[in-house]
Amino acid sequence: MTQIDPSWDLYRTFLAVMDEGSLSGAARTLGLAQPTIGRHVDTLEQALGLELFTRSQHGLAPTDAAVQLRPYAESLAATTAALVRAASGEREAVHGVVRIAASEVIGVEVLPPILTPLRQRYPGLVIELTLSSSAENLIRREADIAVRMFKPRQEALVARHIGRIEVRLHAHRRYLDRAGTPTTVEDLAGHTLIGFDKETAAIRSMSRRVAGFDRTLFGLRADSDLAQLAMIRAGYGIGGCQIGVAKRDPALVLVVPEAFQLTLDTWVAMHEDLRSSRRCRVVFDALVAGLGDYIKWQDAP
Repeated sequence: MTQIDPSWDLYRTFLAVMDEGSLSGAARTLGLAQPTIGRHVDTLEQALGLELFTRSQHGLAPTDAAVQLRPYAESLAATTAALVRAASGEREAVHGVVRIAASEVIGVEVLPPILTPLRQRYPGLVIELTLSSSAENLIRREADIAVRMFKPRQEALVARHIGRIEVRLHAHRRYLDRAGTPTTVEDLAGHTLIGFDKETAAIRSMSRRVAGFDRTLFGLRADSDLAQLAMIRAGYGIGGCQIGVAKRDPALVLVVPEAFQLTLDTWVAMHEDLRSSRRCRVVFDALVAGLGDYIKWQDAP
């Protein structure tokens, strides 16, 4: 290995080749020429003294060394992105990029009416929204602020408890007109249920709180909460939906409320180092207020 420390550009290229599986694909992703990508890979291999890729009939295959290095390169990417966001916010009081992590339903159904007036008030603010049911790691700064459905346990975080989002069984009126409305838990056995596909740790935790909903019972299985919600709206069957989301659509009907009662403890969290960042504080406060209003709307008669 040479004594020259590889630049970040080389690691960025390395990750792009890992993701795309070819020099040409990485070139398109990064907006660089293919020969430049090839030189970056060669330079990084020489600097590290390792072979990172082997050519195969399907493109470039990562070696074991490349697989082991990937998490470190991803950590560099997250840190670099956080540095750029922090620098972008120093030019004006509320200006720059704030990256928010949230679940699919929260990000698509709940956050837009919260973030829209925020952008109108602060036109220099740029929001990056990452949607995933997995927990974004705020300690590694993969996101600046996260909306989480569990209490954050890292000591280096600033967290605010918002309240509890309630999930109950709902169906579209079209489905109920066609299949009838269940009135008891036993009635659900004759209906099309919508639920998860893969049983993750989070699903197992939920199953302990909501008995009787097994994967084998579902007439549609999807790990995307948005896909499940779309199928409920399409009249496919009965599935879990946040009460606040359902109340916005008169066509979605609450059914057998005693059969399925899932409570999502809701928190907004950010790294404590960002407390002095004006732009992050503004977004944090807007999320706390907006999600609080959403829960009040949910609980209103």
